[in-house]
Amino acid sequence: HPMRCSFVMNTLVKTGGAWLVSPSLAAVRRMSVAGFATSSSSSSVPNWEGGVSMVQGASRGIGLEFVRQLLENNKKGHVVATCRNPKEATSLINLKNSFSERLFIQKLDVTDETTIEESAESVRERYGSLNLLINATGILSIPGVLQPETTLNKVEKSSLMLAYEVNAVGPILVMKHMWPLLKAGGGNGTEREVAVVANLSARVGSIGDNKLGGWHSYRASKTALNQLTKNVSVELGRRKDPVVCILLHPGTVDTDLSRPFQRNVPEGKLFTKEYSVQKLLHIINNAKKQDNGKFFAWDGQEIPW
Repeated sequence: HPMRCSFVMNTLVKTGGAWLVSPSLAAVRRMSVAGFATSSSSSSVPNWEGGVSMVQGASRGIGLEFVRQLLENNKKGHVVATCRNPKEATSLINLKNSFSERLFIQKLDVTDETTIEESAESVRERYGSLNLLINATGILSIPGVLQPETTLNKVEKSSLMLAYEVNAVGPILVMKHMWPLLKAGGGNGTEREVAVVANLSARVGSIGDNKLGGWHSYRASKTALNQLTKNVSVELGRRKDPVVCILLHPGTVDTDLSRPFQRNVPEGKLFTKEYSVQKLLHIINNAKKQDNGKFFAWDGQEIPW
């Protein structure tokens, strides 16, 4: 079944059901040498001018818009876009036609760790490193399967487990397997001093900000994502790896998936994908070591845990 995800309620609407990774590894064995320069160190990895970014969950919505803006704003940077069904990702394929040399599309399913491992291996073979990882996948509702719970009576174990698997476990497993690539890349080829992991969370995942209740599965899964990301940030900081981990709330974004929930959005608080991603990329591009482990809203303000 196609996974759908929308987040709203003065919170965020996030994209969709695309979860990502690579075609056959054989297809990636040919590593292009044009576009990168290696350092004199024999142990160095390729230093790609403009950097290499991965957007996980890139077939539509916010994830797709991240891919588009990364390619259009950085004329030399490369983007790895992952989703569950690349052959059906029409908009992503159209972007590939325009950026054939700089966009690499992979199959990746966050509920299947094997595909995550295969993706990491193909990125290692093709690029050798990563400078940015954006985890954009998430689910709030799936018709006939998962709906935001408005009361405790509607909570079901299957909904809790599915939301946790997709919204919390999946992104952390992607971080686990991309970590060596991010550590190798750091800020090389970019204007940052560090590599960045940006996990798309939601304000409703904040315990301190929870005044309305409801949405048990979604809220709890995003709270779990926040804690897991914070945990990883502490570990990477202790290791002094050139990687920072941040959590981002994109606001309530106007997508097809958000429309069933938009009636409760205050005037002026329903953002276009273009606006939200522009704001989030500003935060990402200006991330510093001291931002490691922080939770930011689209406007750069920190959100309480």
